[in-house]
Amino acid sequence: MNVLVINCGSSSLKFQLINSDTEAVLAKGLCERIAINGSRLVYQPAGHDKIRKEAPMPTHIEAISMVIEALTDPEIGVIKDMSEIDAVGHRIVHGGEKFDSSTILTDEVYKAIEECSELAPLHNPAHLMGIDACKKIMPDTPMVCVFDTAFHQTMPEEAYLYGLPIEYYKKYKIRRYGFHGTSHSYVSKKAAELLGKPYDQVKTIVCHLGNGASCCAVKYGKSVDTSMGLTPLEGLIMGTRSGDIDPAIVEFIAKKENLDIAGVMEVLNKKSGVLGVSGYTSDFMDLEVDSLAGKPEALLTMKVFAYRVAKYIGAYVAAMNGVDAIAFTAGLGENNRYVRTDICAYLGYLGVELDQEKNAVRGEDIIISTPESKVAVMTIPTNEELAICRETVALLKK
Repeated sequence: MNVLVINCGSSSLKFQLINSDTEAVLAKGLCERIAINGSRLVYQPAGHDKIRKEAPMPTHIEAISMVIEALTDPEIGVIKDMSEIDAVGHRIVHGGEKFDSSTILTDEVYKAIEECSELAPLHNPAHLMGIDACKKIMPDTPMVCVFDTAFHQTMPEEAYLYGLPIEYYKKYKIRRYGFHGTSHSYVSKKAAELLGKPYDQVKTIVCHLGNGASCCAVKYGKSVDTSMGLTPLEGLIMGTRSGDIDPAIVEFIAKKENLDIAGVMEVLNKKSGVLGVSGYTSDFMDLEVDSLAGKPEALLTMKVFAYRVAKYIGAYVAAMNGVDAIAFTAGLGENNRYVRTDICAYLGYLGVELDQEKNAVRGEDIIISTPESKVAVMTIPTNEELAICRETVALLKK
């Protein structure tokens, strides 16, 4: 079965075509700047270089059309025609409390995603545009929705409730939902495999560290706590997002800077995080290079970031009453050995010891702690697209 995995943003569309039998990626790519001047398709068939094509994409419909054209092109394509796409798997950021697992797309499911848009106004409307485009171009192809929030629906009340009037939860469903669920699920399963233990007998803390970042406590195969909350703004310091702050700061900044709520939220979402602390960049690669060169702003920012991650790890050790494995994933977690070293420097109380030679390895599922380490530390490249493909096939086979 060939599964087209789609991840839509408001002006972008990431895709992979995966053969579910072999789990090989036949082709992947990105449509950039949809509805903006200079839109283009970046397309890479397996075993070949990237191909870039600029063309107007007024909507996601044109973007999907270009993807299909590339996939079926006689010279650069990987399938003969659109009929060889057996299913589409859509990544959906927010499913609220409505979905605790992936589901086949129906009119009722579509409406429920729409209703969750107020909880994820930057993401869910974009996902719906991608669904609309796919339905228009391939109306007879079955589609599955895989929700970032679904994995975290196993959190207990004490983990997901805020210290707010309970009627806000009852009326508006204000609670911690968590995100990156597909990644946390995939990585925690891989961690159990690396340990050689059953998934339901392992306590794992997954650190998904990238421009968006979150930690998750996975106890015996279930998410019991996670750092992101009602929205992806809560938790760790991220590329441009503040993470946890004192709520009174919102009023303080509004008064001092003469901003309304929308203005303050713009600051917290797009001008804060490592960009705000460093004062010059949200790119962790820049920070890595500059911190190695001794730039004070970069050194401070990386220290602040590592400290926040280490605090969450400590909290989740308490939440699970112990931990067997700590897994680092996503762009920063997988590739930056210095960040991993700085975080693990706080974990001596757990008996954590890193093997620095293994810690230097990139892009592999590998245990980077020493045999003497009381807790296994590992890097596991996340593969959300493969996880979405697997979910799609499993549902359709039912």
